[in-house]
Amino acid sequence: MKTHPEWERCSWCLKFDQYIQYHDEEWGVPVHDDKTHFEFLILEGAQAGLSWATILKKREGYRKLFADFEPTKVAKFTDKKLETILLDPSIVRNRLKVFAAVNNAKRFLEIQKEFGSFDFYIWSFVGHKPIQNKRKSLSDVPATTKESDALSKDLIKRGFKFVGSTVIYAHMQACGLVNDHVESCFRYKELSFTS
Repeated sequence: MKTHPEWERCSWCLKFDQYIQYHDEEWGVPVHDDKTHFEFLILEGAQAGLSWATILKKREGYRKLFADFEPTKVAKFTDKKLETILLDPSIVRNRLKVFAAVNNAKRFLEIQKEFGSFDFYIWSFVGHKPIQNKRKSLSDVPATTKESDALSKDLIKRGFKFVGSTVIYAHMQACGLVNDHVESCFRYKELSFTS
């Protein structure tokens, strides 16, 4: 997709080019690939308490250090490997978040085994089709919803870490389970009929 400087966009993405590209090409596009879901679980968990801009700038570092977001590989990381990862400035070096990634990889694999795919599991929380919201402005976008509350509660029950409702709603927005582009954004209409 080619971006155009004069297209109207959600106001949150206008800070720098990488944000704009992420907004125009990824944010809100329905994801049905388990590896991508796992990537966003790691990245959204890392973002907790920080800006998404910080995480986007370190995304390649995460990709390199976390086995290109392959959950089967991350689940096998040893404590020694995690200690080495914590020395690398190309990611957010938060011990709890880094160790949580391995725990979450193991829980992710358990869900795949139980449901056939993580994708089937997560989409069941929105009835297997994107929720089409009608947001007039950024101030209309909530931090959590009843769907993110339910999904977060279930993930926590299953042993996941850094999956509070706010983190999970960000995941749902990023992976297109909800369309939270404001109605005036050019991507709103483009994503209104996808699933």
